This record gives sequence, C-alpha cells and structure tokens, in this order.
Amino acid sequence: MSAPLNLDMLKPGESATIAAVHTGDRTLFYRLAALGFRVGKRIEVIRHARFAGPLHIRIGSTDVMMRRREAMQIEVQPVA
Repeated sequence: MSAPLNLDMLKPGESATIAAVHTGDRTLFYRLAALGFRVGKRIEVIRHARFAGPLHIRIGSTDVMMRRREAMQIEVQPVA
C-alpha cells in the first residue's frame, strides 16, 4: 500500500481514491463535497495547465477545473 499524497502531485492520466479533504474553509469543503469530492471516491487527473495553472480533474462523470492550492488540500491514495 502506497503512502498518501496530495491530488496536485498526480500526473495526467493517473487515478487515485480520495483519502481525506483537509480544507480549513468550511465553504470550500461543502462546495467540493457538492461536486463529488468525498472520501472513497475515485478521481482522475486529465491534464495540468501550464505555468502552475489549474488542474483538469474528472470525478465520476463530472469534469472540474481546480486551483493547485485547493488540490494540495485533497489527500489521495494512488490506484494500482
């Protein structure tokens, strides 16, 4: 079993399972939950924008563009 890492560390095409959401902002936490970012959900990185721009994330059938600072707050467990 691999050590947990943050969502922003995944490369395009890699999948993982959400292990925890560590945001101190309750509004952001609820917004992410409404988009499907819940513990145990499978997530895939589609692409990284240039120059430290946002990440294109797919969770279920939903595609989301996410800031890297928000992605850093989502702990994931890589899928083998």
